[in-house]
Amino acid sequence: MQKVSSGSPYEASIGFSRAIRVGDRIMVSGTAPLNPDGTSHAPDDVYLQAKRCLEIILKAIHDLGGTADDVVRTRMYLVSAEDWLAVGQAHGEVFANIRPVATQVVVAGLLRPEWRIEMEAEAIISR
Repeated sequence: MQKVSSGSPYEASIGFSRAIRVGDRIMVSGTAPLNPDGTSHAPDDVYLQAKRCLEIILKAIHDLGGTADDVVRTRMYLVSAEDWLAVGQAHGEVFANIRPVATQVVVAGLLRPEWRIEMEAEAIISR
């Protein structure tokens, strides 16, 4: 088993890895729109928050030997149903040709009130 960290301040305090690879499978934890210093990314723009989540997710997958093409599932947790289109746009910019299975779910809230999106992903390395 291989593990990677993104440097999120929550990984050590809560006790989780950003992503884990077991065999040909990579699982990426719920990923919030954090900057490298732990501050929130673009608190007023869900599209930019979604793009930041995807950057973190794709880096973790890359660090474990995968690419966006290997992603087979994504989950997007939104605090407002009105954000679905902006989040979908950011998702589509990465996955339009890959087309993993995907779910958007509206939740009551996320860990920090300025976060409007959190994402997770799964990949299978097929090469």
